[in-house]
Amino acid sequence: MMGTRDGSVSGMYTLASYDIIELLEAYEGLELFVSFYEIYCGKLYDLLNKRSKVDCLEDAKQRVTITGLTEKQVATVEEIDEIIHSGLKCRTSGTTGANDESSRSHAILTFSIKHGGKLFSKMSFIDLAGSERGADVIDTGKKTK
Repeated sequence: MMGTRDGSVSGMYTLASYDIIELLEAYEGLELFVSFYEIYCGKLYDLLNKRSKVDCLEDAKQRVTITGLTEKQVATVEEIDEIIHSGLKCRTSGTTGANDESSRSHAILTFSIKHGGKLFSKMSFIDLAGSERGADVIDTGKKTK
């Protein structure tokens, strides 16, 4: 999702950011918001608000909402990258026998485009937790499980 560590290959987040910002510049009145949260051990945590706990609720019309989730307005790819990197620092990860750093949570990054304060469009990227085979994993601590 992030591309290579040395930056030589852009990841999905960055490629999408460039496309969305370019598209927004073609239309007036559209605003872009970013939210980022993780699912870890069955609980949801806001990665843009110091990993504070948030709740997933469903209303009478069966619309799912993550209550208390931070949304940050952005206007440039650099702002998006900065937000994503700050969120990734809060994401739960651990060391396994297969990888030096492996995500232990599912992470959901959402781009929301609004017009006049109302939701116009939404795109979510879901980065699933590491899936190392049990035989490849030396560390069998709680984070790995």
